[in-house]
Amino acid sequence: MKMEKELIGRTAFITGGSNGIGAATARMLAVAGAQVIIGYNRGVERANLLLKELPGEGHSVQQLTLENSSSVKKAANKIKLNHSKLDILINSAGFTKPIPHNDLDALDDDLMDKMLIANVRGPFAVIRELRPLLKVAGDSVIVNLSSVSGFKGTGSSIAYVACKAAIDTMSLALARVLGPEIRVNCVSPGAVATDFVEGRDRAKLKKLSENSPLQKVVEPEDVALAIMAYITHLKHSTGARMVVDSGNFLK
Repeated sequence: MKMEKELIGRTAFITGGSNGIGAATARMLAVAGAQVIIGYNRGVERANLLLKELPGEGHSVQQLTLENSSSVKKAANKIKLNHSKLDILINSAGFTKPIPHNDLDALDDDLMDKMLIANVRGPFAVIRELRPLLKVAGDSVIVNLSSVSGFKGTGSSIAYVACKAAIDTMSLALARVLGPEIRVNCVSPGAVATDFVEGRDRAKLKKLSENSPLQKVVEPEDVALAIMAYITHLKHSTGARMVVDSGNFLK
């Protein structure tokens, strides 16, 4: 996918942009010429290190806590103060906690609430607050990071499965109401070579990949390429879902 300098003049905001899939996407966007705003929660040092390595000028970092609506609003207001439009929004931030699906007692109300707030209400709040800037751009795109967990019912926990199913259906609803100025799409990875899931190391990922049709470990850059496809090539796609998991979901 040829992307070099294709996005000059475009501004992108990535929640969870300092690590994993978000960081890989930030690098690709910067190489393509976009001005990148790296969103982070607690990883300020990591965000600033990434900022220094991005090619181009005008990049910045922005703190926000998805569980705190006032923090989301404050971040959005700062972005509005510094930018007249927003062309790209990547909702990559979130968290999970591995819990066996049959251990219902371990998934208490407090954890369920925290998961739903961070992984569902948080991304929605970001979209709600940044909608005016995205609309100004006139041909903008939102890419929500979902998961194969959302339609397979498997994953790190039942709470995470529920969150990603919510992201899928919320994205469909938003795609209907935010057009024609804003496209809304999902990318659904499976297990990715990041530190997102506690205890899932490279050896486990390799073992998982051996049973998939393509038998390849999915890297964060593979998911970032799918995100970039929505931005640069799939201009007539909205409400769409792209699966990136080496075909593991077919099992």
